[in-house]
Amino acid sequence: MNAAHDIIVRKLSDHSALDGDDLKNLEALVLTGTGRTLGPNEDFIRQGDVPKVSAMVMSGMVARYHLRSGGRRQYLSFHIAGDLPDAQTLFIEKTDHAICAIGNAEIILIPHREILDLLESRPSVGFAIWRETLIDAAIFREAITNNSSRAGPARMAHLFCELYYRARGAGIAKPGSCSVPLHQGQIGETLGMAIVTVNRTIQSIRQTGAMEFRDGELTIRDWKQLTALGDFDPTYLHLKRPARL
Repeated sequence: MNAAHDIIVRKLSDHSALDGDDLKNLEALVLTGTGRTLGPNEDFIRQGDVPKVSAMVMSGMVARYHLRSGGRRQYLSFHIAGDLPDAQTLFIEKTDHAICAIGNAEIILIPHREILDLLESRPSVGFAIWRETLIDAAIFREAITNNSSRAGPARMAHLFCELYYRARGAGIAKPGSCSVPLHQGQIGETLGMAIVTVNRTIQSIRQTGAMEFRDGELTIRDWKQLTALGDFDPTYLHLKRPARL
């Protein structure tokens, strides 16, 4: 089993029960190429595309976003190793969003026909991929609540809690820290804040002693305090194996 197959098996097993035959079929998936390296802000899906492949993130971070008038973006969600950020394109003809790299990232492409054949032959794998899209929807719902009903510091603390928790669950974070390759402009376009507000909010959270965020590296100083500040409850991520913190 190569690295890409290992990642997708681990990801789907995090939230779904898969038997030995399911795993063998996942390991037999035909992948397009050995991987595609993306540079910062490089799109691999644009609004209006009709894709014939779905991507899985191998390393780094990618983001789903809407392009607004004037060229500004609204970032909708972030995706890390093992995520399938465009699984919806299996059933939706045209994409209504774009997906780009945040910093450098690597993806692997899986032809839709391969996935659809697998859904027919292994319904339990189909349920796992469906569950993956439902967890995506849960993250969307939480983001709506976060941006519409929480004050600025809580909104930002919640975002950092989610990214750290998911990185720990994916096995790509160290105890107490993880890579979050976002600059302040991108954080503002995620949380609906001006850059000056982003800067002030980071400073205010830093002063609580809960976390530190510098040069794309998130350091957790006090997880309990940060989760309380962000009103963070990871239940909406629906992980069968909670992240070890």
